[in-house]
Amino acid sequence: MTELELDDDGSGDFAAVAYREEDYWDVDLLPVALTRDLRGLLHALHQQPSISGAIGLVSVADDFFVLARVYGRDNVSLFLSDVTASTDWKIARDVLEYLDIDIPDEEDVDQVLPAGDMSILADLGLDEMELGALAGDLDLYPDEVLASISERLGFQAAFQRALDAMG
Repeated sequence: MTELELDDDGSGDFAAVAYREEDYWDVDLLPVALTRDLRGLLHALHQQPSISGAIGLVSVADDFFVLARVYGRDNVSLFLSDVTASTDWKIARDVLEYLDIDIPDEEDVDQVLPAGDMSILADLGLDEMELGALAGDLDLYPDEVLASISERLGFQAAFQRALDAMG
């Protein structure tokens, strides 16, 4: 565990699952421990049946976000908003390892670059260009990007209710 992970109290961190039943979306909070555990996150998403796949939305330390989407047992898509997070955060390293992407050396990381499936939400209306632009907007915190994504996909009210329940 890095010093940054030890110093972060996790108070702004969250993991949520968005899923669609019939014609409406719902969003539930997941245990905050899943913001540090990719395997556990994917397991939780597999538990949620959905007609368009369960979507995991993870915000970590006002630093980066992870999107995960599962369809059925074996189809998993992942998106990491910033590969530089992998130098400080285990879940970011785990995402890169899952994607078979080398973890960059700290001195080689000088800009925010996303990794993973840029088309993870394209079939739902958020194309690669838009996701890339959101991930690269340094004026937005990860929770704000995820709120924007939830708005574009049509589950903003459910997403906000889930976050409000967090306290």
